[in-house]
Amino acid sequence: MRVAVVDIGTNSTRLLVADTGGGGVEELDRRSTVTRLGEGVDASGRLGEAPQQRVLAALEEYAESIESHGCEHRLAVMTSAVRDADNGARFAATVRDRFGLDARTLSGDDEARLTYVGATAARDRGDATPLLVVDVGGGSTELVTGARGAMDFHISTQAGVVRHTERHLHTDPPAREEMEALARDVRAVFEAAVPPEVRARVRAAVAVAGTATSVAAIDAGIEPYDPTRVEGRVVQASRLAEISGRLAALPLEERRAVPGLHPDRAPTIIAGTILLAQVLEAFGLEQFEASERDILWGVAIDATPES
Repeated sequence: MRVAVVDIGTNSTRLLVADTGGGGVEELDRRSTVTRLGEGVDASGRLGEAPQQRVLAALEEYAESIESHGCEHRLAVMTSAVRDADNGARFAATVRDRFGLDARTLSGDDEARLTYVGATAARDRGDATPLLVVDVGGGSTELVTGARGAMDFHISTQAGVVRHTERHLHTDPPAREEMEALARDVRAVFEAAVPPEVRARVRAAVAVAGTATSVAAIDAGIEPYDPTRVEGRVVQASRLAEISGRLAALPLEERRAVPGLHPDRAPTIIAGTILLAQVLEAFGLEQFEASERDILWGVAIDATPES
C-alpha cells in the first residue's frame, strides 16, 4: 500500500511517502521543514497566525509529492501544539479541508504508542532487552518502554524544545543559570512521570526525532546530512554533554554553521540536548542509539491493513 504521512509537530512539519506491507516500510520520499507551529503556544494558549502560515506553506510543497506518487492513503497527525491550543481544532479542520488529508490530533497516549511502533519496526522481535524509546519533540517528550516489540509503559510529558526554550533560555548564548534551571525543570517532569521501578529496569535507549538525529550527525561530523549514516549511531552520554556544552557556548548565528546541525534547528538545539541528557540521567543510561524510524513509520505501519 502506498501511503503519505504528514507529521505536524510543534517544531517541524514532516512528510513520509512510502510503500508498506508485512510490517515493513520502503521510503520513497521524506522531507522535514522547521515550521515552529508551537511558537508562543506555551504562553498564549493559541496557535499564532505566522506559525500556521509556515505550516500551510510546507504542506503546499508536500502536496505535489503526495499527488505525484499516487498515494492511496493520505494521513496527517498533529501533536502537542495543536493538542494544547485553543484554536487547534480549527487549524486541523483547515488542514483537512485544504489538502484532503485524513487529519487527526493525537492524544499523548497515541503519540507515544505510534512512536514506539515506528522506532521498533525494524528491530529483532526476540530481543528481550528492556528498551526505552524517547522522542524529544517541540512541545512534549514521549517516553515508552518495552521489550520484544511490545510496550509495557508509556507517557507523554509536557517537556519540549520549543516550550522550554521559551520558558528558560532568554540570553544568547544562554547563561549557565538558565540552562541549569531548564535541566531542573525537565528532570522533575521526567522523574514525576515515570515510576522509579520503570526507570530502573530499562537497559538501552533508542532516541528519535530532530534532537537525537542532529546530535548523532554532529557527533559524526556528517555534512550534508545523511540519514543512512545517522541511523543506528550510538552516542555516549559523555559525548552528548560535550556537544551540548559546545553548542551552548556559541551565539545563535555561529550555532547555525555547526556541521551536522540544520540551521533552522539552532534556536532550540540547546534545550534539546539538555532534555535528552536529563532523560538518560533519569533512567541511569550512559548512551543512546539514534534512529530515523519514528512516528512517521508508526503511522504508516498502523494504517496498513496487514500490520
